[in-house]
Amino acid sequence: MKKFLFCTTALALFAPMMANAQEAPADAEAPGSAIIVTGTRQTGMRAADSAAPIQLIGQQAIQSVGQPELNQVLAQSLPSLNFSAGGGDTANMTLSVALRGISPNDTMVLINGKRRHTTANLAVLSGSPYSGAATTDLTFLPVSSIDHIEVLQDGAAAQYGSDAVAGVVNIILKNADHGGSLTVTGGQNYENGGETVSAAGNVGFKLGEGGFINVTGEYKFHNYTQHGTCDRRYYNSDCTMKSGLSDVVVAGLEANSDSPNVNKINGDARYSLISLFANAGYDFSDAVQAYAFGSYGNRVAKAYENYRNAARVSGTTSTGETVYPLSEGFSPQESIREEDFSLTGGLKGEVSSWNYDGSVTYGRDAVALYTLDSANPSLFSDLQSTSATALTGLQRDFYDGTLINDEWVGDLSFTRDFDLGMAKPLTLAVGGQFRKGSYTIEQGEYSSYTSGGAQSYPGFSPTDAGSWGRHSWAGYIDVAFNPVEALHLDLAGRFENYSDFGSVWIGKATGRYDFSPAIAVRGTVSNGFRAPTLAEEYYSSVNVGPGSTFGQLPANSDAAQLLGFSKLKPEKSTNFSLGLVFHPTPELQFTVDAYQIKIRDRIISSTVYGSEGDEVVSQAVLDALHARGISTADATSYSGVNVFNNGADTRTRGVEATATYASDFGIGHVDWSLGLNYNKTVITSEGSMPSEVYDSTYNTSLLTQTARDALTTATPRVKAILNALWTSGKWSVNLRETIYGKASEHVSPDGSGTGDDAVLLKTGVTGITDLDIGYKITPMIRLDIGANNLFDKQAVKIPTTANGRPADGNVYNAAALFTPWGINGGYWYARATLAF
Repeated sequence: MKKFLFCTTALALFAPMMANAQEAPADAEAPGSAIIVTGTRQTGMRAADSAAPIQLIGQQAIQSVGQPELNQVLAQSLPSLNFSAGGGDTANMTLSVALRGISPNDTMVLINGKRRHTTANLAVLSGSPYSGAATTDLTFLPVSSIDHIEVLQDGAAAQYGSDAVAGVVNIILKNADHGGSLTVTGGQNYENGGETVSAAGNVGFKLGEGGFINVTGEYKFHNYTQHGTCDRRYYNSDCTMKSGLSDVVVAGLEANSDSPNVNKINGDARYSLISLFANAGYDFSDAVQAYAFGSYGNRVAKAYENYRNAARVSGTTSTGETVYPLSEGFSPQESIREEDFSLTGGLKGEVSSWNYDGSVTYGRDAVALYTLDSANPSLFSDLQSTSATALTGLQRDFYDGTLINDEWVGDLSFTRDFDLGMAKPLTLAVGGQFRKGSYTIEQGEYSSYTSGGAQSYPGFSPTDAGSWGRHSWAGYIDVAFNPVEALHLDLAGRFENYSDFGSVWIGKATGRYDFSPAIAVRGTVSNGFRAPTLAEEYYSSVNVGPGSTFGQLPANSDAAQLLGFSKLKPEKSTNFSLGLVFHPTPELQFTVDAYQIKIRDRIISSTVYGSEGDEVVSQAVLDALHARGISTADATSYSGVNVFNNGADTRTRGVEATATYASDFGIGHVDWSLGLNYNKTVITSEGSMPSEVYDSTYNTSLLTQTARDALTTATPRVKAILNALWTSGKWSVNLRETIYGKASEHVSPDGSGTGDDAVLLKTGVTGITDLDIGYKITPMIRLDIGANNLFDKQAVKIPTTANGRPADGNVYNAAALFTPWGINGGYWYARATLAF
């Protein structure tokens, strides 16, 4: 039945594109007629005339997404974009998106054309497609504040600077000086929990005689989701308790109210978030305009870690009695309290025929981390040994420290048109940018890190803490011209100088030739540059799992260099694209663009083992851990370090196609769209494991098989989005089918993806159906009901290996985090909107 519905939906979406163009209404707006500001320095450029591929996401697309989150809006609108379904440790609370199958760090996010700061919360899980992500946190951007989004899907480092290797997401804020809206949304997953509520208000005001201020406030709450069944350490795969467990462990499991599903690590974090956004402008005259926009966000989030049994925390009194203070065991949680702030102010206008724009932006993200419902076993044991009676008041909550990322950006640009006798005036743009940023790790309280620290996530110790900074400046020139009417050329060059990396020249050449109003070809060639984030260079932490201890060594630390790793250097890229624009009728537009992205010295995360059980794999790794005050006493299975390094060269090749069409059936108007992206990433070169830590069994290469898959196969090579929006009077129906191609990743209990217990997980070609039905009760009040993943397609489950344990993690039947459509299955929602 599901296959039948999928096939009929796809047929219904494609059929109108082959219908006669005269079906469309005479007043239909031509696709691509919107004016864009991204990817060009020229004013008045239409999306349809762009020499580089630009996709626009308007209000209708934003409103038809059930979850009130910007990353969901982008993922459900762009075939070239994928998002992380979950993360390890604190990364589960800051999920990332990525364009064209490469790192999220290679996509730049702008607000009204100005660089947005990045999060301080770094994703460090080796083997994830999103490892190393420290990019803009989109959850702090309320969707009700957004007028539309312009996505440049082309290398643009020469135009916008470091980070724009895969493209640019430019979020344009609402600027209305009157009216507004109030939206309330509620929903949850069909199963697995995930209750979600959101309330958002937007309102515009006049500011004197020549200005405006547009303000948005939003509150969101999302509850935990829960996946998997029982814990393999204590239960068989049928969830019967294993034999041979101690009486203390058995009694704790039986007393635990969640038994047998005591381990809650697999699923979404729980969070509540408040965000405020303001956008303002004032025209002092026709030649001078002031503008300002800014945001404030506050988030509290919690995510479960692995269950610890009752025997994990114990002590012996001075009289020899053994004490187990947590008789049911415990489930630690990692928690963050995050504040995010940004403010931009500037002036723009015209002087002596030059258009100018000068601005200053400050952004700051501070993440205070806590380990909750946990304990420090060694510290408790030491204290208990000094008392003749069982201690009470065991410390359960720990402050782990704070991560802070802040950045100042100053921009100044000038543009002017020159009539040189060509088909159109030449546009010259020149400008400069200054950036100054810092990254800070503040140490946690003493009990969070001493004697091995709190279980699951020890706090930042004095050896982790510090503050690091850098500054850079850049100058650029951009020339756009039409030597003849049909040929448009755009040449851009940029010089950047970093205080810690030196200088680099990068450039971009873009061209478009229109053979007729109906057909054009376009292409670009560019080189790019991405400096590693300060977080990638200096982040340091410890993760203590049940039986494992791993330290994140800062890439630029002396400890990493003693293990044979070099300090991080910038990634360098080369981009090519060639495309066709076909516009046979006012109602139909089709584009197809082929692209290639080569990245040299790509930053990857490498896992280096120090021990396996009682066997020493690398004494140098153990010495590095001990030198940083990290205990390996709990590492009964594995211990080691993770290090970021410039360990690989990659090549990504792909094709992206879009089609839009408008039709009128007499019983309503339908806007049809189709987006398709195919890309394939291969590793063209891989560095060698340093000789200081090389081991022929464990530390053989910089990339484990799982990490190799994360770069090449863990995101689908094909993603297609077919959308139909039907409107008639007070009714609207939006039907969307997202088709994900195959994806795969090797997993194994030791995290390497190799060995006798390794399993290749695969997702097949899968269609995900989203449906939104809207009705206007009055001109001001609209109700929507709908579902994302209407037919409840579930995530791939982690299989059980021949030895009876899950192939990855500790929980049977857990969801695989690389599942491209997410791990939570179907989600239903209802929304009420008041427009005024």
